[in-house]
Amino acid sequence: MYTAAANRYETMKYHRCGASGLMLPEVSLGLWHNFGDTGDYENMKQMCFTAFNHGITHFDLANNYGPEPGSAERNFGKIVKEEMSAYRDEMIISTKAGYGMWDGPYGDWGSRKYLIASIDQSLKRMGLEYVDIFYHHRMDPETPLEETMEALAQIVRSGKALYVGISNYTGEKMEQAKAILDELHCPFVINQNRYNMLDRTIEQNGLKDAVAKNKVGLICFSPLAQGLLSDRYLKGIPEDSRIHTDGRFLKAETVEEKTGQLLKLNEIAKNRGETLSQMALKWILKDGIVTSVLIGASRPEQIITNLGVLFSPEFTEDELRQIDAIVEAK
Repeated sequence: MYTAAANRYETMKYHRCGASGLMLPEVSLGLWHNFGDTGDYENMKQMCFTAFNHGITHFDLANNYGPEPGSAERNFGKIVKEEMSAYRDEMIISTKAGYGMWDGPYGDWGSRKYLIASIDQSLKRMGLEYVDIFYHHRMDPETPLEETMEALAQIVRSGKALYVGISNYTGEKMEQAKAILDELHCPFVINQNRYNMLDRTIEQNGLKDAVAKNKVGLICFSPLAQGLLSDRYLKGIPEDSRIHTDGRFLKAETVEEKTGQLLKLNEIAKNRGETLSQMALKWILKDGIVTSVLIGASRPEQIITNLGVLFSPEFTEDELRQIDAIVEAK
């Protein structure tokens, strides 16, 4: 049974999503991994309890998170129903659609048909009347952007989501989407994109600058590069690493290639009095453009460790130059 911590909001920092009224915790919990049917349900519960007891109010999902696709939403919905339903109004729950979810031509990409069917399925799996944020998960090169954005607007008008967001869009496409959503008076408040010290795509494709210019929120996933930017791989690949069972997201050759850089980055972190993961999270938040970082976890203790970023010191200009030099070195 979940027991609320009386002081759960005392240390967490909250940031406004662009110019909207919505505020997100500096650290959010992503359910991309470890909440599917292959995970341990008791461990899932304890991770949700630990996060919420430390002020992490935002829980991020997608229709296809698993494995099996949909199982993360089912498991999270069960936790909310059985343990945390009394706190629903203190929680921000988000989900997405845009990647392949079911067979046939209607279970992928960005059509009106797919997005509206998907939100209905997601709400049913989670046992919710609405989600706080519903995202289009990726750009669709074939469906007109107007169709996709109108579907998001309809989802809000129908009461199935309070706000909308987009994920994995470039800066140019984001500005086009925002113009359409503004015209539809749809509350577009946030972008979700991959970003970390080793992957700076959003700096190169204009998304980060466009977010700042247009005063829209930005939440970043894979802040630790699938665990690379932690102490987990500093001495090689552990036997229990997911690399050995699922090489989709992190490969052994990537670890071997990056080890020298990781060791040098870890030295900077040690000199700052923090772990490599805490420094990596702080780096993402350093300039005030990113609203929140999405952490993943396989056990509650990892959540506690990552929350050290709340007390992390600001970077000096010299530290930032050193980090850039290490990352850019071939």
